[in-house]
Amino acid sequence: MLNLPHVAARVFGTPLMIGRAKLEVILGVLGPRFSGGLVESLPSEPDPSPLASVTPEGIAVIPITGTLVSRSGFVDAASGLLSYGEIGEAVANTMAAPDVRGVILDMDSPGGEVGGLFDLVDRITTAKKDHNKPLWAVADECALSAAYAIASTADRIYVTRTGEIGSIGVVAAHVDESGADAKAGLAWSFIFAGDRKVDGNSHGALSERARADIQADVDRLYGDFCTLVATNRSLLPDAVRATEAAIFRGDLAIKAGLADRLGTLDVALAEMTAEFEQPLAAWRLSTNPKPKRSASMATENTEQIETEPPGPVVTPIAPITEPPRQPDAAETLRAEYAEIADIAAQAGRLGVTIDAADAMRKGIKPDALRRTALDSLARHSEAASVVAAAPSMPIAGDSPIVRRARERAAQSQK
Repeated sequence: MLNLPHVAARVFGTPLMIGRAKLEVILGVLGPRFSGGLVESLPSEPDPSPLASVTPEGIAVIPITGTLVSRSGFVDAASGLLSYGEIGEAVANTMAAPDVRGVILDMDSPGGEVGGLFDLVDRITTAKKDHNKPLWAVADECALSAAYAIASTADRIYVTRTGEIGSIGVVAAHVDESGADAKAGLAWSFIFAGDRKVDGNSHGALSERARADIQADVDRLYGDFCTLVATNRSLLPDAVRATEAAIFRGDLAIKAGLADRLGTLDVALAEMTAEFEQPLAAWRLSTNPKPKRSASMATENTEQIETEPPGPVVTPIAPITEPPRQPDAAETLRAEYAEIADIAAQAGRLGVTIDAADAMRKGIKPDALRRTALDSLARHSEAASVVAAAPSMPIAGDSPIVRRARERAAQSQK
């Protein structure tokens, strides 16, 4: 059962950062109460638990779904409420976890209450600075109003083709119950001290003074909201205000400067993984700077890429003679291009695609390219091993990690 007085106190006469469609649903559910009708529960939503899952690559995915509130429990739990405290705990804990290298917020929320939101944003920002780990967000299928305030803390925001972003605004609703009171034979009297104590109460019309006070509060919060988004997205506050709380779908959100790329959660996971691999390959090269091709590379049936084991390289001192002729820049460049082409051809025969022309344009050295091929081969092997160990047929409760590994292995075999 809904606790109607408590719900009304949290919805009416208080500023909200919530998408229009969701607000209409809430008001539609509560509306019959004021005409003496029956009140139904809010439509059920998926479990909004923000428990993070961590991929084998060390990426934590935190789901942020449903209506956002300062504290959960003011509507029945089946209505899909998620508290700012739960979100803050999930982000702080995953950022601090030693096995987590990055965090992605998987968002599908229309927004919610103002209370507690700005404190949550500060907490997320502090966790990012303290742990220096990337934080990305994916709007799949929406990150509106308060939810977008959270998404704006991310270093990169993805939006699906049909995903919705925006609704950067504040709303407050007031309901005049005096007509329903009269029909019910009720006459309310307030005995109070303090001239503004009962301003905006629902048992009478909204006075001009009460309306002005509520509007001033909404305007102040709106200014803070626009400044927050502008700071996090490197936009001008006037540019954020110019959106007029509109909702932008897909690539329109990117054009408005509110998102960075089109893509699903899987796309974000793949791209964060790829970005992690680049510095890792550079670190490996620093410990093993002299990769070489084995003799087996010449035979297609037994081709593989090998490197020398890490360790100091001792070069015997030769008698000083006439210095050898140093190759000119053109010769050096031709040699590098030839080696890059050779690496790309060999990697292709092992099932790893490398764009040699692109590598040349970007100035990627042969050693770095060779390590990239090695890492790609290793990942294919790891994915195949996981799939081989997993059941061949999906079962209830199948691990999302195993499913993702199976999908990647299937894609690599195409």
